[in-house]
Amino acid sequence: MTTDLRVLSPDDWDKWYRTLMLAFGGAEESAEERDLWNGLTEFDRSIGVWDGDACVGTAGAFSFRVTVPGGALVPAAGITMVSVAATHRRRGVLTSMMRRQLDDVRSWGEPLAVLTASEPMIYGRFGYENATQQLRAEIDTARVRLTVPPGTDDVRLRLAEPGADAVRDACEAVYARQVATRPGMLARRPGWERLPVLDPESERKGTSPLQCVLAERDVAGEERGEVAGYARYFIRPEWDTAGPKGTIELRDLEAVDPAAYAALWRFLFDIDLTSTLKTHNRPVDDAWQHLVSDIRRCGPALRDSLYVRLVDVGAALEARTYHTPVDVVFEVEDTFCPWNEGRWRLTGDAKGASCRRTTDAADLALSVRELGAAYLGGVSLTSLAAAGRVREVRQGALAEASTGFSSVVAPWLPHGF
Repeated sequence: MTTDLRVLSPDDWDKWYRTLMLAFGGAEESAEERDLWNGLTEFDRSIGVWDGDACVGTAGAFSFRVTVPGGALVPAAGITMVSVAATHRRRGVLTSMMRRQLDDVRSWGEPLAVLTASEPMIYGRFGYENATQQLRAEIDTARVRLTVPPGTDDVRLRLAEPGADAVRDACEAVYARQVATRPGMLARRPGWERLPVLDPESERKGTSPLQCVLAERDVAGEERGEVAGYARYFIRPEWDTAGPKGTIELRDLEAVDPAAYAALWRFLFDIDLTSTLKTHNRPVDDAWQHLVSDIRRCGPALRDSLYVRLVDVGAALEARTYHTPVDVVFEVEDTFCPWNEGRWRLTGDAKGASCRRTTDAADLALSVRELGAAYLGGVSLTSLAAAGRVREVRQGALAEASTGFSSVVAPWLPHGF
């Protein structure tokens, strides 16, 4: 059966998006959510596979900039909306879309492609590997106490309407200040500020509407304070014969300093008629873990998050800095993007890096997947070597490279796409 892969036309978006929704179970979305994703779709970076008039495959690529170790914002294709119709499995549809996408990303001059995977096993054969994790927790706020730093009581808290323009803008300004401080964070382009406040009633499933609290500091002569942080959350009320036992479900929280950060967490712990606080996506080194009295009653758990693919090995490795000096030759395997295969000499430190092709003897042998896993500093090359996925050729090269690739803060993807 002949299929046609082509760039998405705005006229075909409804049929293309319906194929995507069917592949993910077919549940109806709200008009608000459909409108958001329609507005964010970059048509010239999206493709579909067609069998006659039927759309049987979908894939898109957002034009992101992602923070890398050292604080630089590096262009990255945010691979998204990938699906294959159930009627067209095992016919090469996914492979054809992955091939076209990576060729396109290379032609756009973007050294990275990133994605979140519905199933972890899907994308390894195309060179992607998990590079960040997200921390989940279910905190027993009835029994866990917080110890907050000095200055917390000086922070003023104010409930605000999350979707109001001024409130949303203030939260976006706080978020933007945090982007350069942690690898894996995305610089949000215009339009993406709508995603964190998306709140269709059909998706609440028993929770309150989205709520927002701002952490503010007084400014002389101003009625409103300077916003130093925010938390957006839902409340799920619940009662039993013993009384109230509601749950706070945290969507996101950002703050520019420890006092504002602690004030927001204390607020969430103290909300009346609740006894549980659930977090679904926090950095693995999130500081609340050092404020709580009993980490065991917080139920921390990890899950894979952002998958990274180096589309241009040389440009990608040059774009970041290195925690300690490195001078290492990689022997890289990359069967899906053969332009990356061969030996690359990486030299770099905290000020910058160079990565060039070389004929020198290899120090480490690995595939592009291992480089993707280690790229943001959250997965150590030493750990990958212990799993047999990195081979040390020159003694000492593994420790040198693994330390150099590390990040002083854990990489983190703050939201999906």
